[in-house]
Amino acid sequence: MQTLVMPNISENQTPAAAPIKVAIIEDLREVREGLAMLISGTNGFTCVGRYRSVEDSIARIGLNVPDIILTDIGLPGMDGIEGIKVLREKFPGISFITLSVYDDDERIFGALCAGACGYLLKNTQPARLIESLREVAAGGAPMSPEVARKVITLFRDFAPPAAAEYHLTPQEKQLLKMLVEGHSYKTAAYDLDISYHTVSFHLRNIYEKLQVHSKSEAVAKALRERLI
Repeated sequence: MQTLVMPNISENQTPAAAPIKVAIIEDLREVREGLAMLISGTNGFTCVGRYRSVEDSIARIGLNVPDIILTDIGLPGMDGIEGIKVLREKFPGISFITLSVYDDDERIFGALCAGACGYLLKNTQPARLIESLREVAAGGAPMSPEVARKVITLFRDFAPPAAAEYHLTPQEKQLLKMLVEGHSYKTAAYDLDISYHTVSFHLRNIYEKLQVHSKSEAVAKALRERLI
């Protein structure tokens, strides 16, 4: 009888992490294909879908659900902002980044309120785009510098509710301020000289106190109610 020989696997060996799955919604073919090549050609990523429109993505995306969708705003048919709302309802586990030529307040505000975790302009360099995808996968909220400044300005004159008191600790307020400035969990941990897990612990407390469920919601509420 033949004896099966099992491979010798060291206890120190760990399986490679699964690649981050990204889908693209972009109507311009050359941009769509270029993004797909960049993503699939980068270690740790795979492009699992390329769609010309939101409607196309809705019909096909369930065949291989991505971790992140990189979407344009100006699309034929349903626009990207409405698309984020629809796709979030169907697939709540997906994170969204908008990649757009538009940097006006209305579209930035609309995309973030719809549930986008990040907002990048199309002049973003490829290396920064890949870094932003990693940030979103790690819980971050990347924005182009021009967009981040507009977000701050957009909410600066909003008056908070009269009795807004969430009992945030000084460190929680400091961490919330860093999130508004665009920090990821990793960069916040580095700057505060605390561990990644400590940042996650504080963020869970912040979400509970603010009664929000995501980083983008926490940032929007902090700006809207002047909590920082």
